[in-house]
Amino acid sequence: MERMPTYETLLWPTLKILESSGGSASIQEILKQLSIYLNLPDSIMKTPHGEGPQSEVAYRAAWARTHLKLVGSVTNSERGVWTVSKAGREINSEQDIKDLIRQMRVDRYKARQRSSNPDDVEHGDLESDAYNWKERLLAVIRKIEPDAFERLCQRVLREAGFVMVEVTGRSGDGGIDGAGVLRVNLLSFHVRFQCKRYKGTVGAGQIRDFRGGLIGRADKGLFITTGNFTTAAEQEAVRDGATAIDLVDGDQLCDLLKRYGLGTSTETVERVNVVESFFEDL
Repeated sequence: MERMPTYETLLWPTLKILESSGGSASIQEILKQLSIYLNLPDSIMKTPHGEGPQSEVAYRAAWARTHLKLVGSVTNSERGVWTVSKAGREINSEQDIKDLIRQMRVDRYKARQRSSNPDDVEHGDLESDAYNWKERLLAVIRKIEPDAFERLCQRVLREAGFVMVEVTGRSGDGGIDGAGVLRVNLLSFHVRFQCKRYKGTVGAGQIRDFRGGLIGRADKGLFITTGNFTTAAEQEAVRDGATAIDLVDGDQLCDLLKRYGLGTSTETVERVNVVESFFEDL
């Protein structure tokens, strides 16, 4: 029986994947390569983390990247691109990176013991913390009525630049919930979409059924879900010779709602630092 990898077992593979990808990669690219590097089956890769939008592997991989960042082995941009640093390239073995992580945790623990404000040391740029609000957001979305979820997806598409977005939701319509037009420069693409509130995974069969309703009616398809997609579903969505279908899972849906300020609000916390050198120059 295959075992779920721990975050520690993902440290070294993450570094090697970044190096082999030209020094940088997106989160999705890293996850895809981790499944190949560790030969992880779909049953492991798609195991959900609690009720949240991500898989357990993605959750642990996020912790691995966070710890690699804390020891200066990797950096990341606001767009979710991760890059291996010079220090990361100089790490020679899996044991070396594990030793660095463990020493960092010891040092941080000692620093917390000495600090009068433990939050100053304890709080780090923990990427996995982001999924706390995503879990809450998806829990709320799953409670709304199906037609309300369709209207939510309609609003997201409008905010994303689609025009003439309509919700149909008619039974016997091949699983199509709505349609819209995406204009890119001088080109227009007719898109049909399906939006489903799932807790689990969407399989290849559901993608094929959806595509059947697209034939002769759209340039592209868009499948939006609060769950996630199996690897087979992802492969079916981009199968050669078939109408292309773009996939938006629960994690991406949360990011879109945050980007457009739909059902979410973002607070910026002001932090005041004391610059002692200023007073020395008086």
